Amino acid sequence: MADASTAAGYKVHPSEEEGVAREKLVENNRSLSWITSRVCGIVENPQPKLWWCLFIPAVLLFCCEVFTLVYLVSTGVGVWGNNQPVAWGWAIVNFVFWIGIGHAGTLISAILFLTRQKWRTSVNRASEAMTIFAVMSAGIYPAFHVGRFWMVWFLAPIPNSNAIWQNFKSPLLWDVFAVSTYFTISVIFWYIGLIPDLATLRDRAKNKISKLAYGFFALGWRGANRHWRHYEMAYLLLAALSTPLVLSVHSVVSFDFATSVIPGWHTTIFPPYFVAGAVFGGFAMVLTLMLPIRKIYGLEDLITMKHIDNMTKIILLTGTIVGYAYIMELFIAYYGANKYEADAFHIRILSGPYKYYYYCMFACNVLIPQLFWSRKLRHNLWVVFIVVNFVNAGMWFERFVIIPTSVARDFLPGQWGYYSATWVEKLMFIGTFGQFMMFLLLFLRFLPVIAIGEVKGILPQSDPHYPEWEAMRKKRRQGDSA
Repeated sequence: MADASTAAGYKVHPSEEEGVAREKLVENNRSLSWITSRVCGIVENPQPKLWWCLFIPAVLLFCCEVFTLVYLVSTGVGVWGNNQPVAWGWAIVNFVFWIGIGHAGTLISAILFLTRQKWRTSVNRASEAMTIFAVMSAGIYPAFHVGRFWMVWFLAPIPNSNAIWQNFKSPLLWDVFAVSTYFTISVIFWYIGLIPDLATLRDRAKNKISKLAYGFFALGWRGANRHWRHYEMAYLLLAALSTPLVLSVHSVVSFDFATSVIPGWHTTIFPPYFVAGAVFGGFAMVLTLMLPIRKIYGLEDLITMKHIDNMTKIILLTGTIVGYAYIMELFIAYYGANKYEADAFHIRILSGPYKYYYYCMFACNVLIPQLFWSRKLRHNLWVVFIVVNFVNAGMWFERFVIIPTSVARDFLPGQWGYYSATWVEKLMFIGTFGQFMMFLLLFLRFLPVIAIGEVKGILPQSDPHYPEWEAMRKKRRQGDSA
C-alpha cells in the first residue's frame, strides 16, 4: 500500500510493511560486530569443560572402531554375523543409515540457497560438516564388506594389471560413483563457503601459527568486490551442481535393493521413499546436534525458534511421506497378488522373528513425529530433542527392517535363517558414532560453526537502503505518538 512516505521517495523495507509480521532470524537486534565476535569467539576462546567431556569418550570410541577394523582384517569377515541366506547385515544397514544422515546438509545448503530461503544461514555450515563426517562413517562399511579391502581400488573405472573391468551394470558400482561424487562436491561446497570466514579468523588471529594456517586456507581473501563476485558465482554453480545429487545419491543407494528380485526389495517406490527418508533422518540429526550446540555456546540469538520451527515442519512433512510409503508398500504387496511379496510382508510384520523391529520403526517414524502438528510442542526444546532422537532410532530400524528381514526367509523353507549382530559389528557401529562426534567436535574447535557473512547478509543493516527506511520508521513513530 502506497503512503506518503513511499511517495516521498523512501523505500519501505518488507518487514516494515503494514500488515506483515515476520519472525526475526537474528534476535535482540544484534550488530554486525557482535555476530563476528560471538562466532569467532567459539574458536578463539578455550572450550568449555563439556567439550572435553564429549571429546575424550569420542576418541576412545574411535579407537574401538580402529580395533574392530584391525581385528576384522586380521581374522576375516566371518567375525560378523553374516550367514546364508543373510549376506547383508549390519554393515549395509549402517552404510545406508549414515548416507541418509548426510542428506540434510546438502539440502539446506544447496536447495534452500537456490530457493532463497534466508533461514538456512545459521544452520547450513554445521549441517554441511555433518554431511561430510556422516559420509566418511558410511564409506567404511562397503570398503571392508568386500573382504579384501586393499583391493577396493578395483572398483575405480581404471585399467588394472589383471585386465578385470568393472561391471557397470551393477548398482553396487553405481553406489561407488554416486557416493564418491556426492562426497567430493560436498567437501568443495563446504570449503568454498568457509573461505570468507577463514579470512576473518586470519585477521583476528593473535599467534603466528593460527594466522599462517587460516591465511593459507583463506586463499588470499581480502573481501574485495572482485572476490565476492567470484565467490557468489562459484557458490551458485556448486549449489546447482549439488541439487541433483540430493535426489540421485539415495536413489542410487535404493537401486541396490530395487533392481533385485528379492521380495520386499523389488519395488519401484524405493527411490523417492529413500530420498524422503534420508531428508527426514538428516534433519532429525541436524536438530540433535544443533540444539546442544545452541545451548552450550550461547547461540540462541542466531539459531532462533524460527529455525527450529522450520526444521520440525520439514521433519513432519517428510515423516508423513515416509508413512505414506510404508502404507503403499503394504498395499502393493496385497494388490500385486504376488504370493512371495505378500509372504515377505506377512513375515516382516506378523509372524517373523523381526516383527517388533517393524513396530518400532513405524512408531518412531510415523506416529511420534505427528506431535509436531502442535506449535506449542514444536517450540518446546525438550520435546523436539526427544522426538528427533526417536526419529534417529526409527530410521536405523527402517534400514534393518528392509535389509536383513527380506533375505532371512529365502524362497525355500530349508533356506530360512536368522541373523543377529556379533560384538564386532556392535562395537564397530558404536565406534562410527565416536568417529563422527570426534570430527564434529574438532570442527567446532577450529572452524566457525555459523556462516558469518551469510548471517550478516540477512540483517537490516545489509540493505543499501537501510538508512532511508530506518529514518522513515522513526518518522512513523513520531507521527503515531503525535
